[in-house]
Amino acid sequence: MKKQSKRQTPSGQARREFLRNSAIAGAGATIATALPGAAAADDPGPEKGQPDENYRLTRHISDYYKTLA
Repeated sequence: MKKQSKRQTPSGQARREFLRNSAIAGAGATIATALPGAAAADDPGPEKGQPDENYRLTRHISDYYKTLA
């Protein structure tokens, strides 16, 4: 029978470094999402009353709108 080797666990120093780096990364992500200018600008889409350039009122869509009324 083979002698089972003990499972290697990270040393205390490595564990502390991992936890510290995780905390720093979490704090950085929180700050980055809170800053208004840091995020990419959302596309607000067309203004009300302005048709979207990709929208086409086809017969199929028109028939669907009629079923909603």
